[in-house]
Amino acid sequence: MSKFSWANDWKDRASKNINDATRRLKKLLPNSEITKKATSLFNVSDEQVAEILASVRQKLPTTEALLIGKPQAGKSSLVRGLTGVSAEIVGQGFRPHTQNTERYAYPSEDLPLLIFTDTVGLGDIDKETQSIIDELESELKQESQRARIFILTVKINDFATDTLRQIAKELHQNYSNIPCLLAVTCLHEIYPSDIVDHPEYPPAYPEIERAFKELQKDFQDICGAEGKENYRAVLVDFTLEEDGFDPTFYGLSAFTEALAELLPEAESQTIYQLLDNSVSDELGNLYRDTARRYLVAFSTMAATLAAVPLPFATMPVLTALQISLIGLLGKLYGQTLSPSQAGGIASAIAGGFFAQAIGKELVKFIPGFGSVIAASWAAAYTWSLGEGACVYFGDLMGGKKPDPKKIQQVMKESFAIAKEQFKNVR
Repeated sequence: MSKFSWANDWKDRASKNINDATRRLKKLLPNSEITKKATSLFNVSDEQVAEILASVRQKLPTTEALLIGKPQAGKSSLVRGLTGVSAEIVGQGFRPHTQNTERYAYPSEDLPLLIFTDTVGLGDIDKETQSIIDELESELKQESQRARIFILTVKINDFATDTLRQIAKELHQNYSNIPCLLAVTCLHEIYPSDIVDHPEYPPAYPEIERAFKELQKDFQDICGAEGKENYRAVLVDFTLEEDGFDPTFYGLSAFTEALAELLPEAESQTIYQLLDNSVSDELGNLYRDTARRYLVAFSTMAATLAAVPLPFATMPVLTALQISLIGLLGKLYGQTLSPSQAGGIASAIAGGFFAQAIGKELVKFIPGFGSVIAASWAAAYTWSLGEGACVYFGDLMGGKKPDPKKIQQVMKESFAIAKEQFKNVR
């Protein structure tokens, strides 16, 4: 049987699942108008999905980090540290934005929680400096509700920072309200010769302490001119796994804490949740590893969007969110899907979870408790749906026919784990 035949089988199963869920729903909700509304939520057109996602984008606690530094100063490594995705995915995800900048949105362009704008090609050539400043200022002049932060990256052993200082100075003069974080990188390059791994953080070697003190002072005179509340400096060393240093993201906690101190509360909480990967400690191959990083982001968004007081109000939004997730996972596994195709696969994979979803929406009638329970449930369900999709797409990639029982079992197990993980999400 071909993959296309399997897909048709799954579309047929999706229709049956919706019909079964509708019958269950009618028992729960005798009001025919509410029943019609609820059962129609999974029938979302491509245009409706696009419209809903556009609305969601306006409300997400998105952080835009403008990365400024020389090539090989660790900017892409910072992206990897904050998102957890592989170096290959980061490289493929960066898209040219203007002449001297590139942009990477995580988890996706449709629903970005983190946007990294990278100033590529920054060197100590004076004639390039003004064009980079002009591009960044053009970007900053655009109205935006996103939290923004400058992240300056400097190697611990690089003291030729005149160009970077000039850029930081001009930007700070015009945008002093945007906080600045100095990330001093590549610490291992000046470790004592007999040191083969990272020491306990922070590193207490005299060479590093002296260099860090000088760099911190240089940029504090610019970025912290009006006080220290909008400026932080931190030591980090984010390497590749094959480099052999443990941990790979050395100083990540300090980096995250510095970001949290500089960003508004909503954005800080989002970053903390994105970095809480205890659910996905045991990772499989590259595809599942990368997919689970996306699941963290989408589950966080699902919880945020589900925590509203009106029953059913968030169901269309969550449906669109989950359809977007299925489409992104399909692309990761080499399959391009329209929103309607992704919705069909999501419905087929979900199976009996649909009726449970409607049931949990009813809990919102309970004053004081409903929204919290629904938020936790939405996050866990989104996670488990993504895990089921990984099994589905993984089977197709391996030339196998997807096994509904195996997918349902994976969803059940991952839902139980994720529900515990997200139980305190607000």
